Amino acid sequence: MLLPLLAPENKEEFSLRIDKTRSAMADTKADAILIGDTSNIFYLTGGVFNGYIYLTADSDPILFLMPPSEIPGENAVRVRKPELIPAELSDRGMNAPKTFGLELDDLSYSEVARLKALFPDAALANASAIMRAARLVKTDYEIRRMREDGMRQANVYSRIKHCYEEDMTDLEFQIEIEHILRREGCLGYLRAAGRRMEINMGSVIAGRNADEPTPYDFAMGGAGYDPSLPVGASGMLMEPGMAVMVDMNGGFNGYQTDMTRCWTIGEVSDLAVRAHLCSISILRDLEKFARPGVPVGDLYTRARSLAADAGLEPYFMGHRHHAPFIGHGVGIELNEKPVVMERDRTPLQANMTLALEPKFVIPEVGALGVENTYAVTDQGLECLTAFDESLHQL
Repeated sequence: MLLPLLAPENKEEFSLRIDKTRSAMADTKADAILIGDTSNIFYLTGGVFNGYIYLTADSDPILFLMPPSEIPGENAVRVRKPELIPAELSDRGMNAPKTFGLELDDLSYSEVARLKALFPDAALANASAIMRAARLVKTDYEIRRMREDGMRQANVYSRIKHCYEEDMTDLEFQIEIEHILRREGCLGYLRAAGRRMEINMGSVIAGRNADEPTPYDFAMGGAGYDPSLPVGASGMLMEPGMAVMVDMNGGFNGYQTDMTRCWTIGEVSDLAVRAHLCSISILRDLEKFARPGVPVGDLYTRARSLAADAGLEPYFMGHRHHAPFIGHGVGIELNEKPVVMERDRTPLQANMTLALEPKFVIPEVGALGVENTYAVTDQGLECLTAFDESLHQL
């Protein structure tokens, strides 16, 4: 096994990832896959390059490097264009695959068509689903990286209160938080799956802006500052009586943790305080309930039931618009599988990582609630984003 060419100090780790990918390939009968998506290349090699990874069930992976990428190693091959890949494989005595996997959910139609033509007689499999299955359960190494992310994110959150000044706009407040994040080593890029999720370094949502819907499938919306990115801070003045929700980037090392905390400007209504406490109570309950074997969808129905028991269902996961989920997988990408929604019956497994965010929107006050990133263990959920969850004034 010659991978990882980009992370030679972790050969056992990346051999494990290759084995997990091959296991997922076997489930789809794919005898070869060609990987070109950035997140999947990072997963399999520990770095990013321009080109593709060719992986079969029984041969060493081959890195096909497109200019200007250069990586040393006998299994790294420079090609000017992907059409040269079949000849390179033939020179190595490798047969054309019978079932060929491409990332149908991640690559453009034109790129899929171009790559499919490399092996026109092969049946086509969806390598996006293969890679999602391989990445669903994290390795111990990945959990350690996410713990590190969570600690660094919590360190930044401990300084958020000091970013606030009277008569600030929500956008000015967010920029000050972004400044601290970058100075503390945040990479500044929120890697997300799918074409319908666009966001900068996160969201600060204050007051009535929490009730503004967004075209993206987010738990909380916000009108945004410009029509080109209609989500999050809108440039509104933050005033007494408002809740301020901070949901900012936790990406420091190629992995991500997702964390939300709320503050207030002055006093807020008793309803808002009650909603925030309910969110914390829901998380405490799910931390014990979510064990291996429990269907993911049961977390959503349990959370919704607890919100209803507290008389808060009209505000649960939104007010004008209700998000149909309370969380999602997280790892290399912010929005990985599974989705914590009622119809997702995926059974939890140890070392899955989830962001859970039972939130509420109280009209004219704002968004309330807490989000943490967790690792699933046999004893329940381990919080990777440990930081004070209380509702404090800025």
